[in-house]
Amino acid sequence: MTQTSIVTGTDTGIGKTVFAAALAGALGAHYWKPIQSGLDDGSDSESIAALSGLPGANILPEAYRLVTPCSPHRAAEIDGVTIDPARLALPQVDGPLVVEGAGGALVPVTREILYADMFARWGKPVILVARTALGTINHSLLSIEALRARGVPIHGIAFVGDAVEDSEATIAAIGKVKRLGRLPMLPDLTPAALAGAFADAFDRADFA
Repeated sequence: MTQTSIVTGTDTGIGKTVFAAALAGALGAHYWKPIQSGLDDGSDSESIAALSGLPGANILPEAYRLVTPCSPHRAAEIDGVTIDPARLALPQVDGPLVVEGAGGALVPVTREILYADMFARWGKPVILVARTALGTINHSLLSIEALRARGVPIHGIAFVGDAVEDSEATIAAIGKVKRLGRLPMLPDLTPAALAGAFADAFDRADFA
């Protein structure tokens, strides 16, 4: 049976893709980004390939590659593409699979379906990635409530950034979620540095 981990975030630009790269590399997983919006700065799949140490065959092609850098629902409209949720069924692979959403849990896939709705359809555990900066308690607890309201199983929360012990502990306690660890900001973001930081900050057994 495939072990699937869904990675979502509390916002965009918080380090979700870096965490996904570290997780996929640690598990030797396949990686899938269902919808890529914006290609000028490269894709998240390309970032995963560069940072995870995974072979190219483990980076699965996106269902949709959209040029416009904005929410998938709007990017698709601007690009003249119709997103068919039936094309977003989870791929079947041998071994672990890491799936990365776009931005936060309530980002629209279409004008009728949010990413959290897709997570509920998939029925797989979600890892919520949160920054440690000011505002993270509110954003994290709102995300947790939104996921639970749709019956999405939450595997735990992973933080990215400098240590803020009270905020991290408060979110885990009030949100009643497992605190998986914290990935620090790395001055030299290389595959080796990322793998080492992940091994130091997280227990691989938590993702088994």
